[in-house]
Amino acid sequence: MSAITTATEAIESPNALRRLFRRPLALACIGYLLLVILVAILAPVIWPGVDHEQAGDLIRARQGSTPDHWFGTDALGRDVLQRLLVGTRVTMVGVVEGMVVVLALGVPLGVIAGYFGGLPDRILTWISDLTFSIPGLIVILVVLSIFKASLLAAMITFGLLVSPHLIRLVRSATLPVSRELYIEAARVSGLSRFYILRHHVLPRIAGPIIVQASFLAAAILLVQSGLAYLNLIIEAPAPSWGGMIAEGLENISSQPWLIWPPGIAIGLTMLAFLLLSDQIRDVGVETWQGPRRRIRRKDITQVQAAALRVEGGRSDSGDDGSPAEVALLSMEGVRVSVSSPGGELTIIEGVTLDVRVGETVGLVGESGSGKTMTAMAILGLLTGGAQITSGEIRFAGRNLVGLSEQQLRRIRGSEIGLISQEPMVGFNPVFRIGTQLEDTLRLHQGMTRRQARVAAIDLLRRVRLPDPAAVARRYPHELSGGMAQRVAIARALSGNPTLLIADEPTTALDVTVQAEILELLRELAHDERMAILLVSHDWGVIADVCDRAVVMYAGQVVERAGIIPIFREPMHPYTAALLSSNPHHAIPGDVLPTIPGTVPKPGAWPVGCHFQARCRLSTTECGEAKIPMLQPTDERETRCLHFRVLAQESELVEVTRS
Repeated sequence: MSAITTATEAIESPNALRRLFRRPLALACIGYLLLVILVAILAPVIWPGVDHEQAGDLIRARQGSTPDHWFGTDALGRDVLQRLLVGTRVTMVGVVEGMVVVLALGVPLGVIAGYFGGLPDRILTWISDLTFSIPGLIVILVVLSIFKASLLAAMITFGLLVSPHLIRLVRSATLPVSRELYIEAARVSGLSRFYILRHHVLPRIAGPIIVQASFLAAAILLVQSGLAYLNLIIEAPAPSWGGMIAEGLENISSQPWLIWPPGIAIGLTMLAFLLLSDQIRDVGVETWQGPRRRIRRKDITQVQAAALRVEGGRSDSGDDGSPAEVALLSMEGVRVSVSSPGGELTIIEGVTLDVRVGETVGLVGESGSGKTMTAMAILGLLTGGAQITSGEIRFAGRNLVGLSEQQLRRIRGSEIGLISQEPMVGFNPVFRIGTQLEDTLRLHQGMTRRQARVAAIDLLRRVRLPDPAAVARRYPHELSGGMAQRVAIARALSGNPTLLIADEPTTALDVTVQAEILELLRELAHDERMAILLVSHDWGVIADVCDRAVVMYAGQVVERAGIIPIFREPMHPYTAALLSSNPHHAIPGDVLPTIPGTVPKPGAWPVGCHFQARCRLSTTECGEAKIPMLQPTDERETRCLHFRVLAQESELVEVTRS
């Protein structure tokens, strides 16, 4: 929601300006706008009399393009190209005047509202809301009736009317920044508010301000040209782009060409402002991503920007609705079914979960709960006739449900990586490890064979394999279990994915190797800013790696919570039973607690709570109707009607331990 250089070198993320200059579209927009500014400065100097020229060569009036007049002449014989170039100054001056007012009001007032809050925030919000209800065009016309043909008065008025839009945006950007811990630390250290705002807050919100300023510049240009078209701000014979369109319309029947030069100039300049704002937005988000990835230009910025734009996202928000965390993957009400002789059989029922950027989420449950099926649904790798019949799987703002196989193939490996339960099964036994990694790198990164060979060895080194060059020459049967798992992780990383799905990655490994693999996954999540969906039945693994846990039972999500809360205070009987039967807590000589019964198969799920037959808290109410997801707190969700009983039991246990 990144570019890389070589297979063996990782570079630090360059600053935003350098990133911007690496984008051809941004360079084209900046170059065009600089050219317009240069023309605005030099053209009136080169042709000083054009803005006072009442008439030109009347004998050559209304002529088309000639060697003397490249854009032809108007109805009064004046050179159209000269008037267009000279008129650039007054047009750009109007844009600058409007932007000065907007920025002078919008930035400081927005920062004040967002940083200080309280009464200043309420007053500025009220004034902004009031301004939105004022008919701006009418106010400008009233002002121009007093200040005849005053470009400055019109632009100041328009800037005053538009500044509330920037105030609201700056306020929204400042609110989350003002609550950061380093801001609190700056306050505690005695730094002045002005210093904090200047050195800590403004640099963080500069990106949104620049983006909005580019957009508003295009809007001001359009309004200024419209007023000039109405002959309200520029007195004849002084040229302006809007005024030249008005002159062209007066002669459109005899010389329709006259409206095109100023119209194209206005359109191109507005397009340059808008496209530049789009490029700055992407670069601004990308700058906060951390280190860049390697080999191929695969921009995670676009992934995050798209994720931020997801409508109805489930990520936490600030007071003003600004997203606080990015949901890179969002499954909403996903149902997976398969055809059977008795009709459609549901395997996964309404699964909803989020994985945020840089977060590790554990998917927990017994065998048969639907964990692996859920993971495979994300990648579109369902087998046995299973298919997604409802719901959405949004990855980086795109709905993966309904994509063609070719579209999904572009995502697999390059954006979403997979580590399967049995790494050996995923390798071709007749090819060396290095060859198989090279093929994957060439596919996803577009490398030459020599580049891929170097990158393959680098990948093996990244996953802590000793003597990676020797490992690359081995065949799969020559690898131990731990080595094979590391190679599987290396292959999953070959496409620089932003999301890694790890399906029981440590099940077949001994304790020592398991710890090393988990440490490797932690480092990847931290260093690469990579989100991980870890499928496991081992609570020790989940506690060691994950930030949050999602518990599944019989095709349903039954609980969602952070790692510490779910261990301290489980709010679903199935979660509590799983934790109680965790072998990590076994006491030598005692019988390990188990959950009676087995997970019901699809088609045999009971009405209401799927866990009721095995639950010690089950009541008749549990089997009457489908149990919805309840939200005891902002960060907790459970599919249990008796979660308060569990909470009381957890509190009693804590008191007993104390």
